[in-house]
Amino acid sequence: MLLILGASASTAFSQDLAAEVEELRKLLGEVQQDYQSRIADLEERLTRAERLASGAKRDAEEAYEIAEQTSIDQSSGLALQNVFNPAIGSVIVARYGNVDQGWEAIPGFMPGGEIGPGGSGFSIGETDFNFTSNVDPNFFGNLTLAIENDGGETKIALEEVWIQTTSLPAGFSLIGGRFFSEAGYLNKFHRHTDDFSDRPLPYQAFFGGQYIADGIQARWVAPAALLVELGVELNWGGGFPATANNTTAAGAVTVFANIGGDAGNSNSWQLGLSWLSADIVNREDGNSGDSFSGDSDLATIDFVWKWAPDGNPTVRNFKVQAEYFRRYENGVFAGIPYDGDQSGWYLQGVWQFMQRWRAGYRHDAVDANNGPLFAGTILEDPGRSSKRDSLMIDWSLSEFSRLRLQLTNDQVLPVTDQQLFLQYIMSIGAHGAHEF
Repeated sequence: MLLILGASASTAFSQDLAAEVEELRKLLGEVQQDYQSRIADLEERLTRAERLASGAKRDAEEAYEIAEQTSIDQSSGLALQNVFNPAIGSVIVARYGNVDQGWEAIPGFMPGGEIGPGGSGFSIGETDFNFTSNVDPNFFGNLTLAIENDGGETKIALEEVWIQTTSLPAGFSLIGGRFFSEAGYLNKFHRHTDDFSDRPLPYQAFFGGQYIADGIQARWVAPAALLVELGVELNWGGGFPATANNTTAAGAVTVFANIGGDAGNSNSWQLGLSWLSADIVNREDGNSGDSFSGDSDLATIDFVWKWAPDGNPTVRNFKVQAEYFRRYENGVFAGIPYDGDQSGWYLQGVWQFMQRWRAGYRHDAVDANNGPLFAGTILEDPGRSSKRDSLMIDWSLSEFSRLRLQLTNDQVLPVTDQQLFLQYIMSIGAHGAHEF
């Protein structure tokens, strides 16, 4: 009986074990089928992703090739900005002034352009709107509009509009249109980039603040370790001190040369020379109606030295900048033979002593030697130099905003004037890097 019962139990256990093994085999088959399905799905997704990545890489390479073809020659100092769409930016400048003795003319000099310290109180300066873009692989375009307040009336002025070549060989480039001349160092910069709230006296006396040419500029940069740059400009426009002659020949010619380089890892420098020769036709003094016609020749020499630890100017840097001007004019003023000799210079230093904070000092002066025949006119010799001393400190929250406080001891007129200016500058939108 026991043997019969043991055999029966063994048979039942064997049947249960066989059923469990079969169930496990069935589950294993299902798991294998699901695993293979998942592997196939992952392989398909991987193949699709590889196709998309390959297409994206091909598109990126094509876009990069287009960008390379339409990019600007880096030697021109212009960076690639929005290959197909224009970079648009605006700069807002305003100030508060405390001025007791303002002036609109410098003794011994014919006034022109926008000069003088301005008046007291709050005032809006020029608001610039700038549009820059590559035109195609061969040209780069720039347009700058200035919105200004003139006697309570808002006016829009065409400040700059020019086209520059980008693909000429051997370091040559051409600019055509209205542009800031290379006469002098500071002239080619927009005024909102200046280290002081106003232009030095020589720029006000000889350029009316800024000399703008309507014509053509040709420039050549030598393939050398040092910067060696030569150029010439032809101007048909009437920007002070030139006058538009309405002839086929250019009314003014400027030649310029710049040389510069690095001195170690922390110092860089640049020396510049320029000569501006203009045929003047009825250049009026703006006050009495008297005019000058004749020849005007202006020579300028400039020097800039910059220091920054290991070439990094973000925390500390120092800049020394100086220019000397000498002008000879020969012709007729108010019906009187005129042979004038005038000079001017300035020296300034700006020190960024900590991040965002800078301080600076500038001395500027001009002298006129026009002879004894012009008593009672704008060209009457003052018998003294017109000069100023200015101290400034500014704070920049970012590269787009700056607040500046400036104190000026003004001795342009015989009466000394202590002047105070608080200026703010705000940049909106795209704004390219400036030159050295």
